[in-house]
Amino acid sequence: MVRIANLGSSFSAGPGIAPQVNIAAARSGANYAHLLAERLNAGLVDLSVSGATLLNITDTPQVSGGVTFPPQIQGVPEDADIVLVLGGGNDMSYVGGLFKEHTWALAAFSLVQRLKGTPMPEFPAPADEEEVIKRFGKVLDAVHEKAPKARVIVVEYLTLLGSDVKPTVDVPFNAERLEYHQGVATKLQKATQQVVDSRSEWCERIPMAELSQGHGIGSAEPWVFGCSMMERLMGKAWYHPNAEGMKAVANLLHERITSK
Repeated sequence: MVRIANLGSSFSAGPGIAPQVNIAAARSGANYAHLLAERLNAGLVDLSVSGATLLNITDTPQVSGGVTFPPQIQGVPEDADIVLVLGGGNDMSYVGGLFKEHTWALAAFSLVQRLKGTPMPEFPAPADEEEVIKRFGKVLDAVHEKAPKARVIVVEYLTLLGSDVKPTVDVPFNAERLEYHQGVATKLQKATQQVVDSRSEWCERIPMAELSQGHGIGSAEPWVFGCSMMERLMGKAWYHPNAEGMKAVANLLHERITSK
């Protein structure tokens, strides 16, 4: 049986998508790794945790939902056939920066946290592109060392803010801030591509940023959740892949894997 390991943050884990199989990790049983494993009839070790940085994959434990998760690399089987990797967004404060635009939501969340007697989660200072390249390189090298025979496949973040999004309509910020956040996404994609290209002998990339340009917030067929109050009330994860997005990634992974 083919063995798959899945590493990454929320865009890999699948918060807001039923069924949630690990509440503390905000991990869905219908994320792209689970869907792919089902189609390949493969075994899966899903180590993804929402909120993870690249450091949480290599050497830094992560506390989420009251649970301490060890560095994800520790759980990768040495005989894994395929290792899926997604990361870097939290290091650059990509989605965190988008959440900061919702000042009213942050204020309400802060009040709830104070009433519960729990501290507000901290947004780490964003790492620059050079630092993300360094961290991502350490992740991929660690994976290759742990599972030297594995096919290492890096999945890019799905596009959130594509050509269809309307500033102040689909999102709460203006055109200038939209351009800023699109710039962060571009830096993340370029860093990811550079890191993979320098390890092309044993690592490959699924260019989801480009392939999902027409499926961002405000598009006719979005692969991501937006940031509406209705979505929040329905338990959806703002600025994250939706079920259709996970299916799209799984389909592209399946096509890539079975074509080689």
